[in-house]
Amino acid sequence: MKEDCPPSSYVPVSDSKSILKSELLSLLKTYNCYHEGRSFQLRHREEEGALIIEGLLNISWGLRRPIRLQMQDDRERVHLPAASWTTGQPSCHLKELSPQEKGVTTEEPGAQLVPKVVSSRDSAGPLEEDEKTPQLMRTKSDASCMVQRRPKCRTPSEAQRIRQHRFSINGHFYNHKTSVFTPAYGSVTNVRVNSTMTTLQVLTLLLNKFRVEDSPSEFALYIVHESGERTKLKDCEYPLVSRILHGPCEKIAKMFLMEADLGEEVPHDVAQYIKFEMPVLDSFVEKLKEEEEREIIKLTMKFQALRLTMLQRLEQLVEAK
Repeated sequence: MKEDCPPSSYVPVSDSKSILKSELLSLLKTYNCYHEGRSFQLRHREEEGALIIEGLLNISWGLRRPIRLQMQDDRERVHLPAASWTTGQPSCHLKELSPQEKGVTTEEPGAQLVPKVVSSRDSAGPLEEDEKTPQLMRTKSDASCMVQRRPKCRTPSEAQRIRQHRFSINGHFYNHKTSVFTPAYGSVTNVRVNSTMTTLQVLTLLLNKFRVEDSPSEFALYIVHESGERTKLKDCEYPLVSRILHGPCEKIAKMFLMEADLGEEVPHDVAQYIKFEMPVLDSFVEKLKEEEEREIIKLTMKFQALRLTMLQRLEQLVEAK
């Protein structure tokens, strides 16, 4: 960090690296020009002298092992009050449940026990079992009537909210048969983040979005270049800032979500040879071997000359005595 620039003039890239605010704003301008007219443009603001950038961040799935979705959503099933239970006759009403009745109630002697309606959070079983519970019959000593649930009337906005409650991975929603699966390699998703969020925070946000059961510590983010170069983002780095620094074009560099123990870094010196065919790589190896042999011959001749010079000098010292 330059001494003539105050700390507020810099934006952190990681705990040990930073960039001038003016340089980052210039890169941000180029980034937004590339995404002009699209939802991937980034906004920025300043809070107490600190530059904060926010917007959508594209992340590609690069997993090799299956992931597991959580068994239950955080949707709450509504408790039905006693007034919402109706019978075939106006005089048939169920009294409100009391804690002492422990989930059952009777209206009069001879009536059947009616189970208490509970929410999915109170039930240990999955949502599907609750939805498939058959309607219960209730009888009286002198008449019989059907216990029915009042039909749910939802507004269009509520129905839309329920449909959008859980995000899907390429159209995949949780069910008991496909709760464990591997997202298609290279498929893209996105999360809304800001420049103050670290790698671990972005990972946690992404996994929570799709209700992934696995721990964020089991995954890592990588920047994968078109050349094959692969760099792991450290926990202290800021993915959105890294995305801006690597440019807006995802054909040149993409951000991938990978397993922490399966992903590996590929340096630039190695990446430049990855796309060559095997015959070409074999020819490179042969040339390296030839160059190695030439260097060995040069070193051998050099040390032989030094050895001869030392022996001659020793002989001269002996003769001088």
